[in-house]
Amino acid sequence: MPPALAAYIVKYGYLAVFSTIFLQEIGIPNPVPNEIILLFAGYLASTGVLKFSLILLFGIAGDFIGTTALYLVFYFFGDRIMHLASRWFPAEKIEKFKANINRRGSLGVFLGRLVPYLRGYASVAAGLMKIPPSKFLPAVVASAMIWSGGYVTAGRLLGKRWQKVAEHLTVGKILVGVIVVAILFLFVIPKIKKYFHTHKLNCQKKNQENSVDKK
Repeated sequence: MPPALAAYIVKYGYLAVFSTIFLQEIGIPNPVPNEIILLFAGYLASTGVLKFSLILLFGIAGDFIGTTALYLVFYFFGDRIMHLASRWFPAEKIEKFKANINRRGSLGVFLGRLVPYLRGYASVAAGLMKIPPSKFLPAVVASAMIWSGGYVTAGRLLGKRWQKVAEHLTVGKILVGVIVVAILFLFVIPKIKKYFHTHKLNCQKKNQENSVDKK
């Protein structure tokens, strides 16, 4: 972490965390990855410099609002942007995300936002495909809570050891992504599917009972 950036975060606190995360999410490059900023912010929470709950809130908000802004830009102006500046975008990666989103819908957006280094392209692809906000927004809220919230929490739990993790962030990001996706497929997604299946059966049963009562 560059001393100047660390001093900026300490001085301006929650606004600094929000602004740095937001700017990277809309595509403005920063030599310091968001994950390091979130880890450092979590560390500051462990020392009492910042409040953990507020850091969590502002970190997740910066992630969510930033990627939503990027999505909206491509939702309304994507065709024009791709026509005028296509060489600036990795078309192959975007097409892969589009195929994934087309196959899985909002789940594709959610999983795409958990892929290290490629998270922003999920929002670009969703905007280009005109994925409805009603499907996009819940997916990115959930991903922001897991990704950004996870790094803030890790920073708080690690304390002074956060720097050692930051030094190996490249490997760590990939490992975190793999672990999160594995947990989702093995535990979370099956439970969600079971819940909706049970809810659907209960609704059908209730409708049948109401039909019988009316007769």
